[in-house]
Amino acid sequence: MLEQFYPYNARALELDEQALRLCRPYFEKMEEIRDYNQMKMLHAFTECEVSSSHLVGTTGYGLWDSGRSKLEEVVARVMGAEDALVRSQFMSGTHTLTVALFGLLRAGDTLLAATGRPYDTLEGVIGLGEAGKGCGTLAEYGIRYDEAPLKADFTPDYELIAQKAPGAKVCHIQRSRGYTQRNAFDLETIRKVIQTARQANPDIIILVDNCYGEFTQTREPCDVGADLAVGSFIKNPGGGISPTGGYIAGRADLVELCGHRFSAPGTGREIGCTLDTLRDMFLGFYYAPGVVCEAIKTAIYAQCLLELVGVKPVPRYYEDHNDIVTCFDSGSAAALTGFCQGVQASSPVDSYAAPEPCAEPGYTDQVIMASGSFTMGSTIELSCDGPLRAPYTCYLQGGVNFTAGRAGVLMAVQKAYLEG
Repeated sequence: MLEQFYPYNARALELDEQALRLCRPYFEKMEEIRDYNQMKMLHAFTECEVSSSHLVGTTGYGLWDSGRSKLEEVVARVMGAEDALVRSQFMSGTHTLTVALFGLLRAGDTLLAATGRPYDTLEGVIGLGEAGKGCGTLAEYGIRYDEAPLKADFTPDYELIAQKAPGAKVCHIQRSRGYTQRNAFDLETIRKVIQTARQANPDIIILVDNCYGEFTQTREPCDVGADLAVGSFIKNPGGGISPTGGYIAGRADLVELCGHRFSAPGTGREIGCTLDTLRDMFLGFYYAPGVVCEAIKTAIYAQCLLELVGVKPVPRYYEDHNDIVTCFDSGSAAALTGFCQGVQASSPVDSYAAPEPCAEPGYTDQVIMASGSFTMGSTIELSCDGPLRAPYTCYLQGGVNFTAGRAGVLMAVQKAYLEG
């Protein structure tokens, strides 16, 4: 069937058939997780009594926006949280995390990164090195930073976390890998980090960067003891439908603090109109468990296919999947570029474009990105990217439906490894 629409060569089609046979039992496992999460989602919508009137937005100040409040109630319930701040005004995961960090920390406080150096774009928020210098970083507001680097095998250093936690106000846990070659942390590992930090400092606030991890398991970080979980609606929880937004979910008192940083001290979460975004945010969130399942099936297939051409991905196709991301060393700048161009060529939007490396705000190296998506920058839709530095690691994520994801991945593997 695939060859009717795109010019796959015989070797690619042979590997495609082989990968599908190998992946089938792992697809079934993800479908079981999907079904559980979808029932949890449906139950939340019915228990919260979502109405058609809640799908209509507001203008101006957005005071007394019942739809906005109802969406936050639904998200809090699904995330196992007391409360949630869910707004279309959150521009990205980094922006949402920034609001949370500035909401929780004050001059003289210490932020502890318990899972090593955070993702590149947070370096400018924190004020590490020259990143963000002069732009109002946490460091420039007198907030200190400390970290517990991961061990050589990419596992948390629990002994070091226990040593550093007593001096910290907030403990930051990054679930996904960022630009490192490790699997995302599962919730049992996150639970152990939380317990270690809290035993050493009962008052510490646990903040989990949940980006890319929502609905990959049957629980979320607040279910295992996190005080706050933060994510982006153009990733997993937006289901490929929400055009923008993010969420902060967790303890009600901490969510309230973040609300005052989101708008203005003293005004808090009472303002912020929703315009025409509510329906898309409700609908995307509702469909998210199924979409995340399709993205992980795409990841499993990609990992298997890569192994068949001699490339070792992280994670392996038969391992647990704790986020929607696959990373692998492509081997060369040409292979990384070819892979990205293959994804772009099989995308529904801008398929005619050929990605090239360039400088990107917040990144230290040139980056190549492929994303022919309906929502700009969406990473629940099939996309990939990587920094132009050895060993030319590629990060693949997303896929709102497996059929299209399979087509894009197969073309990417062909362009990178099966031509010439």
